[in-house]
Amino acid sequence: MSPLTKSQLHRQAEQLVDFVNKSPSPFHVVDVCRKWLRSAQFTELKEKQNWEGAIQPNGRYFFTRNGSSLVAFSVGGKFRPGNGVSAVGAHTDSPCFKLKPVSRKTSSGFLQVGVQVYGGGLWHTWFDRDLSVAGRVMVKDTSGGYTSRLVTIEEPIMRIPSLAIHLDRSLSDGIKFNKETHLTPILATVSKALNGTKTDESPKDSADKMPAHYPILLERIAKELNVSVSDIFDFELCLYDTQKAVIGGICNEFIYSARLDNLNSSYCAIEGLINSLAGGPTNTDPHIRMVALFDNEEVGSTSAYGANSALIESALRRVHESFDNCGKSCFEASIANSYLISSDVTHAVHPNYSEKHEENHRPELNKGPAIKVNANQRYATTAVTSTILKDIASRYDIPIQEFVVRNDSPCGSTIGPMLSAQLGLRTVDIGNPLLSMHSIREICGTDDVGMKVRLFEKFFKEFSVLDAKIFVD
Repeated sequence: MSPLTKSQLHRQAEQLVDFVNKSPSPFHVVDVCRKWLRSAQFTELKEKQNWEGAIQPNGRYFFTRNGSSLVAFSVGGKFRPGNGVSAVGAHTDSPCFKLKPVSRKTSSGFLQVGVQVYGGGLWHTWFDRDLSVAGRVMVKDTSGGYTSRLVTIEEPIMRIPSLAIHLDRSLSDGIKFNKETHLTPILATVSKALNGTKTDESPKDSADKMPAHYPILLERIAKELNVSVSDIFDFELCLYDTQKAVIGGICNEFIYSARLDNLNSSYCAIEGLINSLAGGPTNTDPHIRMVALFDNEEVGSTSAYGANSALIESALRRVHESFDNCGKSCFEASIANSYLISSDVTHAVHPNYSEKHEENHRPELNKGPAIKVNANQRYATTAVTSTILKDIASRYDIPIQEFVVRNDSPCGSTIGPMLSAQLGLRTVDIGNPLLSMHSIREICGTDDVGMKVRLFEKFFKEFSVLDAKIFVD
C-alpha cells in the first residue's frame, strides 16, 4: 500500500489538535471519546449492569469507569471464547496541578488557590502562563440526587507569576522553587474580589466555618454550569493552559500543545480502532479489537481506574462469560492468544542536548513511532512482540524507529510492564517522539500522528492472521 498522502497526514494532525483542545482534563477526554464512539455505532455498556446476552459477534461496545478511564471494543464475527484480543492501551492523564480540598489562601493582598502537584511535571514551565480550571463537579439535582457535571472555564482566571530577576540574581543560574509555597496561583486581589462577592450565596458548613474555596471562584463555576453555588457539593478540578494547541513551524510540521503525553496516543488508538471498522461488519475476524484508556499513569497507575487495577481482566472475563460456550479456561487461553500495544510517547532527540540520547537510538520527529526497549524491563518489548509490529509496519510503508536509554541515564516506564506482568500478555511498548515531555507546552511531529493511526488500524485488521504464523511457546 502506498504511504499516506500529505493531506491525509495533515488531516490527522488537525484532528489531534481539535481533540486536545476539547480535552483539558481526563474527564473531558473520556467524554469526547464517548461521543466519538457513539457516532461510530458503538453501544455503551454499564459496569453495574449484567452483560449476559448483551455482547454479540460483530458488535461494538464501550464502557467507562470513574468518568476518567474507558474501554472500547469490537467483537469479530468469528470470535469464540478463548480467541485472542488485539489491544492498544494508553492513558488519559497528564502532569498538572489539582485544587486542594480546601483551596482558599491569602497572601500580601492577593487571593490564591491552593493546589497539589500531580505527576512529575516540568513545573517551571507553568510560571507566567494564562491558566484556568477544568474537571468535574458534583451537583445536587432537583430529585435530591447528585449528578457529575463537566466544567471548563475558558477564560484565564489564574496565573503563577515568576519572581523578577532583580529580586534574586541567582535566578540567572537556574530557577529554584519550593513546590508548596512558590507554585500557588493568584486568583484576584483582595480588594477587587470583595467588591464582587455575593456573601449570601457563600456556602458554610454546620459549624458556620468559612467555605473551603473562595466564593468568587465557586460563583464562576456555578455560572458556567447554570446552577446555584449551594448546589455544588464537591469537585475535582485541574489547572490547564488556556493557550490552544496549534500546528506550527515554518513548514507546518510540528504540533505545539499541552497534554500530548498522552492524548497523542489516546487519539491515535480510538481513531485507529474506528478506522479499522470502516469497511463494515468484521465477519471473518476471530479476535476482539480493544482500546483501553487508563487514568493515573502519571502517578503509578495504582487506582481502581488505572492500569494497575483489574479493569482489563474484569472486562475480558465479562466478555467471555457473556457467551454460552465459555469454558473454565477460556480466559487464560484468550490471554495466551492476545497481544497488547502499550502506547505512550518517547523522547525525541533534542538538537541542543543530543548527547543525552544513546548514539544509535535517537528518535526524530516525523520519522514514525519508536519501539521502546529496556533490558531491565522498564518496557515490555521482546523480540517476538517487536517482530509482529515491524512486520505489519513494513507491509504498509510505516517507518519504525527504536529507542533505548543510555546506560548512565534513568529510564521511565509505562503501563506495558505492569499489564504484561499481571496478565501474562504479550506486549510491545511504542511511542511517538516528543520534545519538552512533561512541559506545559510539548512538541510532536504532525506526520507521526497519521502514521501511528495507520499502524493501529492495520494492527487491528491483521494481527489475528499474522499471529497464526508466529511459533513461540
